[in-house]
Amino acid sequence: MDSLFRHIGKLPGALMIVPLFLGAIVNTFIPGLLEIGSFTTALFKSGAPVLIGLFFMSIGAQIDIKAAVPSLEKGLALMLGKFLAAISVGLGVAFLAPEGTLWGLVPLAIIAAMSNSNGSLYVALTSQFGNKTDKGAISVLSINDGPFLTLIALGAAGLADMPLMALLAAVLPMLLGFALGNTSRIFRDFMAPGEKLIIPFAAFALGAGINFGVLFSSGAIGVVLGLATVLVSGGLAIAFVYLWHVIRRHPRPARNLISGAAEPTTAGNAIATPAAVAAVDPSFLAVQDVATSQVAAAVVTTAFVAPFLVAYVNRWQLRRGISPENEENLYAEGQLAKVQEASAAATVGEPGRD
Repeated sequence: MDSLFRHIGKLPGALMIVPLFLGAIVNTFIPGLLEIGSFTTALFKSGAPVLIGLFFMSIGAQIDIKAAVPSLEKGLALMLGKFLAAISVGLGVAFLAPEGTLWGLVPLAIIAAMSNSNGSLYVALTSQFGNKTDKGAISVLSINDGPFLTLIALGAAGLADMPLMALLAAVLPMLLGFALGNTSRIFRDFMAPGEKLIIPFAAFALGAGINFGVLFSSGAIGVVLGLATVLVSGGLAIAFVYLWHVIRRHPRPARNLISGAAEPTTAGNAIATPAAVAAVDPSFLAVQDVATSQVAAAVVTTAFVAPFLVAYVNRWQLRRGISPENEENLYAEGQLAKVQEASAAATVGEPGRD
């Protein structure tokens, strides 16, 4: 088994992707296995919210207050880029496409998928390829969990009730972990194992809410939605992070883009967004089922494609002398000289770079 685990660990985002895939397989082919009750159902089927909440608290505890400002700024840039992609494509289809749909894709599904992101996968990927500010950005990105941003984007359609309490509920575990972790080293060290320990269990529970059957039904076009989410929202997220680096005048070797590449995903909780929107505005009941299946397909697609985008961006920027370590050194006291040296070396080697 050790050899198997070592091989699995070489896959991009394996800690999240493999359990997610296994959970979806079990839910698709032997769903009754997860419905036997007691601790089995609680851990592997219905426990995702608890596991994710604990996971976010663990992450919050590891965010150093010294890196809080760059993390918040980066998170805001990522969220704005992704949200702009969602409203541009979603509302563009709603108002410009014939009958308000594109190849069967409904605007509700487009906005729900593109404005949401898989926080667990984001942290898993940034833990493997990024730095502390990349991981810390999740404190802002937690805002796009659930239907909050979708309701904002669809506000012009008559959705006036904004779930502000749901927003607070999404970020409170992270904020609590952040407060306790920065006031107690003991608490920070105690919660540190949760960063990786919880991921596979939360991933399996999220996968247990996915049925591969949606890929062969009305949600098949959701594969296209998933690819568009990775390409369009990923492209804008990367562009916004790069623009933030430029505005902050960070040296070129410190312009790390891993966070942007790790953000264009759709979380499993987005599958419930169409139902939540329809509950607020019954006019969406007619497309609720179709939108749900399309979002579910996008969840599966982005979960498998995004890690390869992150691996590609990582290789691309390393070839150009850009790294998460250089960015981290930029914020660390006494480490600026290392970044300046890397910048000088990159400038000298510029003509020979591919």
